[in-house]
Order: sequence, then C-alpha cells, then structure tokens
Amino acid sequence: MVKLTRTATAVTLALSLAAPLTIAGNASAAGTGQDTIAQTAPASVAEYPRLPRPTGKFAVGSNTLHLVDQSRTDPWVPTAEGRELMVTLHYPAARSGDGRHARYATAEEARLLVEGYGFGPAVLPEKLSGMRTHSRVGARPAPGHFPLVVLSPGFSVSRYTQTALAEDLASRGYVTASVDHAYESFGVAVPGNRMLTCVACEALEGGTHGSVVTSTRAKDVSYLLDALTGPSPVWRNAEMIDSKRIGMAGHSIGGASAATSMAADRRIDAGINMDGAFWEPLPAEGLRGRPFMMLGTDDDVHRPGGQDTTWDTMWPTLDGWKRWLTVAGSDHMSFSDAPLITEHFGLPQTPLPAKRAVKLTRTYVAAFFDQHLRGRPQPLLKGPSDANPEVKFHSP
Repeated sequence: MVKLTRTATAVTLALSLAAPLTIAGNASAAGTGQDTIAQTAPASVAEYPRLPRPTGKFAVGSNTLHLVDQSRTDPWVPTAEGRELMVTLHYPAARSGDGRHARYATAEEARLLVEGYGFGPAVLPEKLSGMRTHSRVGARPAPGHFPLVVLSPGFSVSRYTQTALAEDLASRGYVTASVDHAYESFGVAVPGNRMLTCVACEALEGGTHGSVVTSTRAKDVSYLLDALTGPSPVWRNAEMIDSKRIGMAGHSIGGASAATSMAADRRIDAGINMDGAFWEPLPAEGLRGRPFMMLGTDDDVHRPGGQDTTWDTMWPTLDGWKRWLTVAGSDHMSFSDAPLITEHFGLPQTPLPAKRAVKLTRTYVAAFFDQHLRGRPQPLLKGPSDANPEVKFHSP
C-alpha cells in the first residue's frame, strides 16, 4: 500500500478500506496500516507501464461519452448544471489494428492522482497517463448483441483505474461502461477544458455519510442505462447492447454501489462488490433473487467476522445465488490497475504479484458474468480450485 495524503487517508480508508463500521453508522478509521513509499524514482521508469493483454477472442474498441442529467441537482456542487458523468465504453471490435490506441488518462488526471495519493516523485504522471492500453478508439464493432457490464470505480480514483478489467471483459464479448461520477475523484477531465476535482472528499471528511455516495451512484447508473438502452440511445453503437442482460461490478465504494443500484433498478441482473464496505442495507425484498458476489482481501477486514462488519450483515440479506470469496496476499487496491502501476514505478508490493492479481480479478469476474448473464455454468464458482489456491470460499 502507499501512503495517502491527509484527506485521501481520512476518506478513502473510511469508505474503501472498511475500518470497523456499521451500515447505519458513521465510519471510523482505526489507522492506516500503510507502508511509506519509496521517494526516489527507479532507473527503470524510462518505459511506459503496460496493461496485460486481454484474454478473449475479440479485439477491443473504445469510445468516450460525456453525459449530463439535467433533471438532478449534483449533491456535491448544487450550482452545477446537472449531474455530469464521463463514461468510457469498451466493446468487442471486428478486427485488431483498427484506429489509434486509446489513451489511459490525460496528463492532468494522472498528475492529480499522483498528488492525491501522495506518491511523491516515484510515479511520473507523464508516464502514468501514457499507460499502454489494448483498445482502439472508434474501432468498428463486432457483429452481434452483447451483455452490458457497468463498472464503478473506488472513491477518489477515476474510471481508468479499471481499464485492465474493462478491456478483458470486452475481449470476451461484453460491452463495458466505466463511469466517472462527478466530483468524486481526484480529477476527471470533462469537455470545455474543465477538471472536476474531489469536492466529495472534503464533504465526507466533514461528516457526510457514505450512503450519499452509493445512492447518488445508483441514480447515475439508472440514468446511464436509460441513455444507453432507452428509445433514443446516445451511443452510436448502442445496437450492440443486449438490454436484457446487464450486470454491474465495482471496486470499493463502487462495489457497494452495485448492490444499491441493483436494489433500485431491476434492469441490473447481477452484481459484484470488490472489497468495498456496504453503506446501505438492502430493502425488505432483498435483490429479488438476483445473484451477487463479494470478492475481497483475505485479511482481518473481509473474512467472515472481520473488521468490516457490513459484509457479515449483508450476507444473509442476499437472497439469490451468492458467493463470498477472498484472495490471499491481496490488498484493497489489488482489484484495480493499481498493482501494475506500483510495480512499474518500484513502489512496495503485496505478496500477490501484480499480474497475478489482475488475472484473478479478470478470471472470477468473467466467470460470474458468464454464468449469470450468459447462462454458462462455471465450475470455477463451485468451490476452491487447485489452479487458483489464493482464492478462498466462505459460507458463514
């Protein structure tokens, strides 16, 4: 783990690392438990970091959308002209080499991430923004109709931190929509040379409850589904989407938002929470039998009886197919692109190697959606696997 700035520590730990809390109460962080990063850049940073190659049969295309829901007031900046979303769509493409490589992040977005997380000079923003991706902007879509998976990032980080997962799902035959929720990240670029910074970080540090984030993101997702699958879709390739097969996964509070979004919107058929504390209980009817998976760290936080009591509280209220999995050697950021970044720039690593962390996340997320959006039974989800000894199954 890396050492965060004061605001990032207070907010990210409370919302994302799930120090002891209850669903109804305010969070309290019991200490960071973090290592101090190296303060000098290693000599090997001349090359740009590179995302692992996607594992599916399709090439991957990419488009970016800017959406504004003018029917709502933004909870963080009420004077804004509606609720803004930046969305990156990754999709199965007809052929490789079609179009230019998609950019990982803008230089300013990368700079704000580096500054917000207190990386110091070890991480070079210009190298981070140039992370090598495997998707092509505007590539011709592959023929067919594909399930849609919405991806919601952790608090204070942007949608691009889930690019390795998004590209892999697209290569396997999914359309993915990675969402930046306005004013909830260190920095997201929007049209008009504007940068939306983390107003919500200060609000939550000042005592605003985390449920404001999850309930707001649930409305964001419903608006996004209307925009992508409604009668007048905003994306030119929207005909690719099979609106009868929709899933959602998220990291940290984005994972908690998956449960809240499913409770609010019946169009979402299946959901995954990757290492996030839950901030809202489910309604009395639960998820109406829809499947849900919790995938987290195998430590004293997200094992049964761990510090994050919300997983124990949520488990019996999940009323459909469900799994509680933990990954040995992982930390909170192992379920994002962060391990690839920290490894490249010579920062302290967890016992779980970066590429292995990405592979396990890709493998279990894809298996879950293959089973529940495509109806393809996955033996991998039945119990422990010799091929993946790090992954532990829990049935409290």
